[in-house]
Amino acid sequence: MSCSFRFHSSALPAAAAQLRLSRGLRPPPSRRRLHNTFSPTLSISPPSRPAAIAIASPLGASQEASAMAVSASEGGGQYDLLIVGPGVLGRIVAKRWQQEHPGCKIFGHTATTDHHSELTQLGIIPSLKGPAVQKVPYVIFCAPPYRTDDYPGDLRVAASNWNGQGSFLFTSSTAVYDCSDNGLCSEDSPCVPIGRSPRTDVLLKAENAVLEAGGSVLRLDAASLAIAIMKRRLRARVFVGCDNQPLSRQEIMDLVNRSGKFDTKFQGFTGTDGPLGKRMENSKTRAEIGWQPKYPSFTEFLGLSN
Repeated sequence: MSCSFRFHSSALPAAAAQLRLSRGLRPPPSRRRLHNTFSPTLSISPPSRPAAIAIASPLGASQEASAMAVSASEGGGQYDLLIVGPGVLGRIVAKRWQQEHPGCKIFGHTATTDHHSELTQLGIIPSLKGPAVQKVPYVIFCAPPYRTDDYPGDLRVAASNWNGQGSFLFTSSTAVYDCSDNGLCSEDSPCVPIGRSPRTDVLLKAENAVLEAGGSVLRLDAASLAIAIMKRRLRARVFVGCDNQPLSRQEIMDLVNRSGKFDTKFQGFTGTDGPLGKRMENSKTRAEIGWQPKYPSFTEFLGLSN
């Protein structure tokens, strides 16, 4: 199963899933990645993600890569996991995966060696991105699309490290849905046509690369949902991760102001993104996966009463 936080279906026999995520899990003090739906399964503020992988580096380009080769030569385990872009989401996935599968090996592909010592301390075997000596049954791609010239190509490299047995998950974004007027979107809603926006083109082409490899796409940064999908070993699909209370951008920011958790009050939207956006609904995903967010709504995540 291959996933990207929005899941797409694929006709290939290998189990795979894709998850489209609404990238708004953290409380939104800024508009940088604000979407209209939050899946408040995370209540921490870890360090920012490492940069997206740019150009594929041959394995062996670092000592960590050599260590990964040695580990692979010893024989892979049935629950071994590769995390491409082990930043905030990837590290949470790694911790939970280790808890559920003691003894498994977790590898982390990064763009640079800057955070390799941190990853090693977390039990992740780090290396620069590239083809692995031995493929693994589980792969999750969490690297963002910026700072890379070929994001779909990065997905293909990641897919080459998957043995097709467990799951391959790609974390995408709900930005691909063709809606900006506060309309309700679900897993089956139409996407922005290729060619309209460079931003969504990158994501959609990356999703297509995953589907071609037999993977799936997840649209949302929810570690618990990503793990639940991978464990199901579903065929290529599209899934959406969000909470149970669809909100517009303005409603989200009204709640943030009401919470009193930030010194500065949100005054209004100044960019091209307006106060509406899209309201996400994922009853289909929750019914099929049997997953529920930790907090039923963004309101409860902030500790407010309805």
